[in-house]
Amino acid sequence: MSDERFYHELEAFDDFAGIANPDHYAVAPDGWYVVIADVEGSTRAIAEGRYKNVNLIGAASINAVLNVTERGLIPYVFGGDGATLLIPEASLAACRRALLGLRRLAETDFDLSLRVGLVPVVEIHRQPRARVLVGKYRLSPGNELATFTGGGIDLAERWIKSDPAWRVEQAGDEGPPDLDGLSCRWEPLEAQRGVMLSLLLRARGDDARANARLYRDLIGEIDTIAGRLDARCKPVCDANMRFRWPPRGLRAEIRATVGDRNRIGYAARLYFNSFVQFLLDRFDWSAGGYAGKRYRVELRSNTDYRRFDDTLRLLLDCSEEQAGQIEAALAARAAGGEIEYGLHRSDSALMTCLVFSLEDSRHIHFVDGSDGGFTSAASRMKASRGVGPT
Repeated sequence: MSDERFYHELEAFDDFAGIANPDHYAVAPDGWYVVIADVEGSTRAIAEGRYKNVNLIGAASINAVLNVTERGLIPYVFGGDGATLLIPEASLAACRRALLGLRRLAETDFDLSLRVGLVPVVEIHRQPRARVLVGKYRLSPGNELATFTGGGIDLAERWIKSDPAWRVEQAGDEGPPDLDGLSCRWEPLEAQRGVMLSLLLRARGDDARANARLYRDLIGEIDTIAGRLDARCKPVCDANMRFRWPPRGLRAEIRATVGDRNRIGYAARLYFNSFVQFLLDRFDWSAGGYAGKRYRVELRSNTDYRRFDDTLRLLLDCSEEQAGQIEAALAARAAGGEIEYGLHRSDSALMTCLVFSLEDSRHIHFVDGSDGGFTSAASRMKASRGVGPT
């Protein structure tokens, strides 16, 4: 496959358990770059009740890059307070400008500090036993998510957070990023079974194939406890999908996406569009490529509640008893030195959407537990090994 179209041409897998199959991964080209964007001080922002904005900026870091590159070219993983992306050299300059424009927006409009760093894949591959291996997990036709393994992404993150030399600084000529398609209009998703459980776990072994077997076993264990990861414990369902008008997150959406447009006119247009969407959703009408019932079905299929980037990230709607059983199973594995993990319980989840084309059914929906979600779970995992929040 050609370097620039490496991810586009990568064969996708449909079963999430395929994240544990080494045959589903290919080595990233040396000419590509690992790019990590994350909100610094996200733990403090969460304590201040600003996690929805943290979530929005994390998703916007993906949207900003996708809007300046060819669709389907860029692999990415959403992390709650940021994202990890792989970018070919030919797209690097445009992506850099987009992310630095987003960093300026995050600071001026949301009072958040977005850290942006990049590491050449070739530098990672020069390190012993570190590789950037990429898989492609298909949610539905035309809607794929990247999975990463090989230890290279984790190494890049450590370098970027510990050494400013890997970070990207403002050049002064960045305009506002193109965030068309970014949306946050759904109400919080209330847990239907009692708990929204944000779960992170990472294998601690050095043998890649042994780790793959461990992840496969753990997915099976959690599936047995919670009752089918692809069905009953999915955090989004028809019962908890609520659209009100005006949407609670619309003001943040306007601030993020207005760009160079006239703010008053743009806000009026989004309020009107969201009112039309409210009516279409409420009465199951269709207009302009939007069909309420069909969109709800597609949204449930295209929800990103399971991720893997050398850390398994799950958001599950489960009972208190099931959450306790999952935690006990993970604690036993951790006591045996097999894994490290972090959990966060909440009563609802937040959803941020990237809508590329309603007509072609191309849209992805990121979910995270409210009151901290994956960021809080990550803090607990770091605390278990004596690492403070970043």
